Amino acid sequence: MKILKHSSKIFMAAITLAAATGCSDDFLKPDPLSLYEPTTTFSTESGLQSALASADKHLKSYWTGTTAIDLMLPIMSDYLFSDVAVAGKTDDPNIFCDIKERFTPNSGWYNFDQNRLVMFWGETYNGIKYANTIISYIDKVGGMNPATRDAYLGRAYFHRSLRYLNLVFEFGDVPFVSKIVDSPKQNYKSTKREAIIKRITQDMEFAVQHVPAQDKMDYLGMVNQGACRQLLIKCYLANGEFRKAKLQADTLISHSGYGLMEKTFGTFVNPFPKTWNITDNVIWDLHRPENKSIAQNTEAILIMPNRYGSSSGINVCIMRNLGAQWNASGTVTPDNKLAVDRFALVNGGYVDSLDWNRALGRGQGIIRPTWFAEHSLWGLNGQEDTGDLRHSSKVGNWVNMEDLRYNRKDSKYFGQHLARTAVDADGKVKSLCADTIRAWYGWPHYKIWYESPQDETPTANNYRGGFGDMYFYRLAETYLLRAEAEYYLGEIAAATEDVNTVRRRAHCEQLYSTVNIDDIADERARELYMEEWRFTELSRMSYCLALSGKPDNEGTVYDVNRLHENSFWWHRIRLYNNYYNKPDAPVVKGRHYTMGAHNINWPIPQSAINANILGRLHQNPGYDGYDPSVEVWSTWEEAVADEQ
Repeated sequence: MKILKHSSKIFMAAITLAAATGCSDDFLKPDPLSLYEPTTTFSTESGLQSALASADKHLKSYWTGTTAIDLMLPIMSDYLFSDVAVAGKTDDPNIFCDIKERFTPNSGWYNFDQNRLVMFWGETYNGIKYANTIISYIDKVGGMNPATRDAYLGRAYFHRSLRYLNLVFEFGDVPFVSKIVDSPKQNYKSTKREAIIKRITQDMEFAVQHVPAQDKMDYLGMVNQGACRQLLIKCYLANGEFRKAKLQADTLISHSGYGLMEKTFGTFVNPFPKTWNITDNVIWDLHRPENKSIAQNTEAILIMPNRYGSSSGINVCIMRNLGAQWNASGTVTPDNKLAVDRFALVNGGYVDSLDWNRALGRGQGIIRPTWFAEHSLWGLNGQEDTGDLRHSSKVGNWVNMEDLRYNRKDSKYFGQHLARTAVDADGKVKSLCADTIRAWYGWPHYKIWYESPQDETPTANNYRGGFGDMYFYRLAETYLLRAEAEYYLGEIAAATEDVNTVRRRAHCEQLYSTVNIDDIADERARELYMEEWRFTELSRMSYCLALSGKPDNEGTVYDVNRLHENSFWWHRIRLYNNYYNKPDAPVVKGRHYTMGAHNINWPIPQSAINANILGRLHQNPGYDGYDPSVEVWSTWEEAVADEQ
């Protein structure tokens, strides 16, 4: 198996196709349904490779954005609908926090500084188009043996199935498009969610049988059998086939050559130890871009190569967007000096032991964690788990604002730790941070640290973060998916052991004696921050939990047909997000933090509805245009037959 130094080659074929149909914002201008029109007929294997490479690169764009200057990344937009994060850009009057009021079929979709939700409709169908190009034309390619043909088809099914699984848990009932059509089509109907799930489950059963395992491939970063099996687990869960989901997870965990990384490994990177020292630990090593793609890493199931200087590399910007704005002008010392400054190396005020700019990266707090994500999530059995490496400042993995030290020499508090408040000469408590939303919170340094080589010149004072490989799937999630299946099956002891396995690897001192579905959702939040699509997964879990008839930790059992009124996701928003709909939540530029139960289904864009002039798409309950009498296809077979 060739290792990653060659793997960026798999994206080279994407350049031509992606330049015309890829992740630009041009798709906003034409009617969204025009994305279903035919493009190029691929009659050679190189054409199939081009379409697959475009699909691979397109997947990465949800994590990286589409340009090097994206302020809000698509995955972060997903997190705005979750229990663990909210919008933090407090200097913008369009801050996307009043979601219940502003997220409508007609508004909020084009504000790239505040959300990238536009990606999740039009660009997702663009990804489906890449997959359908392969599916529609694969039998016109001559000279391939059956095994090669089926492997291409299985990878295409992965790309299409993944996008449909996400669509149905973001938008509910959506058009099912199974091929590249021969002429423009403007009479689509939506297809029931459960029907689409049935079809993609069948497709992924095929993919698991025909896509090679990673050790049979030339390159890392290609869709492999392990990734197909991980997606099939999610499809089985969504289809209510919990036993099958567990069996697939058993195979992936125990019989596919993967294993959790439990000891330090790979390259140890300690970027600026004089300022912020890292004690080598497995969690830090696991999330270093240098280590994600090496052969020694048996936990990586599917990675997304993203190298500096490569044709497909994009600046992740994750350090800039997720880190607190620690150098905000409103955060001051007790003697009213700027608390923390960003100094260039040649600046006379520079001190290498207080170089927070390079040690932590210049955070901008575009989204911020909830109190739950910062604090209460990390408690178990009535106490904080101080051993958990994922929340440990002691080893350097987690940063609290109080860990920083004042670095302005003109302050008498120079070198002391930051404080959020101080007592003045009159004995009154005064705030030292004017914006606690954006500029005062803790964050997982190990997850968001990316080297920023473009900002390492002596005169630079803006260390924004750069390029680096990313996980798409890794084995820790497989354990938590299996725990979820076991919970639905009533096998609570097995579910508990799977969750505790993930916790032991993180050196947790507190373990579960028994788990419920909320505990599994909590562990996903601890382990998979900014890897999973948090909202989309909670929406999927809401559907699966309702299918199972099992309760949440409040004892509530949900109706799968009424999730827009009450759901596990809504339960999580209500109990764990301390911003949305809370009377004491802050107000930003006159905007309140609000969310509605109906927001579990996002609105079908009115532009897509209008473009479908010969048919009607189904709008979701709670939004303008909802009409329960609008016909939808009950089976995927009906939708496919209509395409003929």
